[in-house]
Amino acid sequence: MWIYEKKLQYPIKIERPDPLYAGIIISQLGGPDGELGASTRYLSQRYSMPYQEVVGILTDVGTEELAHVEMISTILHQLTRSLTSEQIREAGFDKYFVDHTVGVYPQAASGVPFDAKYIGVKGDVLADLTEDLAAEQKARVTYDNLLRLIDDPDVREPLKFLREREIVHFQRFGDALRTAQDRMNEKNFYACNPAFDKPAPEAR
Repeated sequence: MWIYEKKLQYPIKIERPDPLYAGIIISQLGGPDGELGASTRYLSQRYSMPYQEVVGILTDVGTEELAHVEMISTILHQLTRSLTSEQIREAGFDKYFVDHTVGVYPQAASGVPFDAKYIGVKGDVLADLTEDLAAEQKARVTYDNLLRLIDDPDVREPLKFLREREIVHFQRFGDALRTAQDRMNEKNFYACNPAFDKPAPEAR
């Protein structure tokens, strides 16, 4: 059970709408390395994770990623409110507008809608946690790229906050992986999985 605190994790107040910025920031909502995929990935992986300490990290980070979905959605809403038809056309936001008006729809900057293939869930401790480490770095790179293209401080500051959280999450998943490896070494699980240490059936 979660308790929802009705305020953003970081304040967002964008004075100047900009559909061009919205059209690229939207990748951090529904793109391959976006917040929607991250939250779903971690909150799904927790069910097959055998170590409660790591389940706690997956739950904490997955929940925070939901807060980041809310932040990105707020940024998109504030960047696209009260647009004129001329602004929409000039920014190349017209194709999105035709399909979604200015509703917040999860897609990549390329226009590809959110896809469940972005959610890496293997059900294996090492595979999932390694996936998570890579996912946080890919999200960090996406924020780096956005910050290279955006000069409005009202937009940059919340994006910089979100980038910092990707680094913190990477560190937490590093802790999670070390914890899991220590626990696995107790059973020699990684070097020799007992499930595979059975004689092969005789050939007929």
